[in-house]
Amino acid sequence: MEKLQSRGEFIKNSALFGGAAVALGLPGMTNAKAEEGSGRKKREFKISLAGWSLHRAVRAKEITQLDMPKICREEFGVDAVEFVSGMFASREPSYIAKLIKAAQDNKVFVNLIMVDGFGNLGDRRQERRDRAVKMHTEWVDIAADMGCVCMRANWAGARTGAEKDPEALTDFINRSSGSFGALSEYGAKKNIKIIIENHGGPSSYPDALLRLMKAVDNPYFGTLPDFGNFPADVDRYDAVAKMMPYAKAVSAKCYDFDESGQETRLDYERLLKIVVDDGGYHGYIGIEYEGNRLSEYDGVKECKKLLLSLM
Repeated sequence: MEKLQSRGEFIKNSALFGGAAVALGLPGMTNAKAEEGSGRKKREFKISLAGWSLHRAVRAKEITQLDMPKICREEFGVDAVEFVSGMFASREPSYIAKLIKAAQDNKVFVNLIMVDGFGNLGDRRQERRDRAVKMHTEWVDIAADMGCVCMRANWAGARTGAEKDPEALTDFINRSSGSFGALSEYGAKKNIKIIIENHGGPSSYPDALLRLMKAVDNPYFGTLPDFGNFPADVDRYDAVAKMMPYAKAVSAKCYDFDESGQETRLDYERLLKIVVDDGGYHGYIGIEYEGNRLSEYDGVKECKKLLLSLM
């Protein structure tokens, strides 16, 4: 019987792969330069597209994730993309190779994969936590094959209201730290950082999230500050500032824009000051449009204009 190839062997040997590992493994490509002459020091950061920005088009079957690298390059003039696990048509090596080729052909870097729905890493039952770790390691392998920097996992498995119950929160942190510790150790072997976004429950409360960061204490474990996704009782600006020392990526959530191009719900100048000026972050800031008034495409374009204006 012929020996089956591993995912890595398949992709490396595939004609579809070509030089993608080299082309996509260098996240140093530059975005369009903001005009100089303002008299203010230029902010250094790069812009990526969160695939979730086009989730309605994907659900309507107008596009697929395979189309996103081309859309990034030709429609938005953006050279990096963040894929979403739920938009993968398959996890088979042949499909992963097609995604890599699409990115390579359009000179688009795959910065990270956002993973949802593969078990609760903070589940109360050890066997379920172990299974969740195993399922997430498969996504770490995929992220490594694609030349990503990070993989976003969810901090899930807490009971409702645990973030405001000291005993329940401590228990949740303790049982989650083992899962994220094991996943981060595996990520380190693959050169993939494991990151948590403020995405509901305790993850949207920065003090709880920082306790988890300190409990795991691994340089391959960090945060993904999202400008949105905070409950009403959390000061988003203070929260983003607290998350920045551990930030490996940043998500520029946006909803709508006024006539002058400013975001109507969020103070982007203040947020960019926190992230770049004060936080010293110069990596990718991913556009994640979630508005309803503008089309997904127009929302992404408006957010990109705003980010460029704040350089």
